[in-house]
Amino acid sequence: MKWLAFPLAVAAAGCAAQPVGPSAAVPQAAGWRGTASAHDRGRLRGWREAWVKGLAQARAAGNGPAIAAEGALLDPDAGLDSVRLEPGDYRCRTIKLGSPGGLLPYVAYPAFRCRIGAAEGGVFAFEKSTGSQRPVGRIFPDAARRMVFLGTLQLGDERGTLRYGHDRERDMIGLVERVGARRWRIAFPSPHFESLTDVIELVPAS
Repeated sequence: MKWLAFPLAVAAAGCAAQPVGPSAAVPQAAGWRGTASAHDRGRLRGWREAWVKGLAQARAAGNGPAIAAEGALLDPDAGLDSVRLEPGDYRCRTIKLGSPGGLLPYVAYPAFRCRIGAAEGGVFAFEKSTGSQRPVGRIFPDAARRMVFLGTLQLGDERGTLRYGHDRERDMIGLVERVGARRWRIAFPSPHFESLTDVIELVPAS
């Protein structure tokens, strides 16, 4: 994984960032557009191209049956009306599609723990609490069929949370959609590490 090539920088960043949680990553704001960088707005505009390219690479490497087994989760056009997020604890499972070069084009990880906090002004808090790569930030209203995640990536055994905009390679933007009765996903287009698109499945823990 690319980020392992510079552990000292990661450790230093973790030590410097004392605040923790979604409010540390993205302070309260009325909407995501006023906070998102131009770079991230560009990544979001290109979400579908990155997703389709990632799927093509994964299928070409023989992962077609695994992709088909995931059903709506990996279909870029499967988002349903009314996102209807529910605060609470979730099982979250990450699938990485495609590779910018030299890495596996399809990787599916087991479920870890995530939490969606109660909405304030329609904005939800989100954090992945276990695993070596942990998105943390806020989920903003956007349209009837989607919301937008904006946050940062926490790595390894870091305790603190980087503030969005501090390190472009750790900034994250993603599409939040509902793909089932109580099944959601966050798709991260063109992440800076390892893949072309990351998809996190969210299902309630209980």
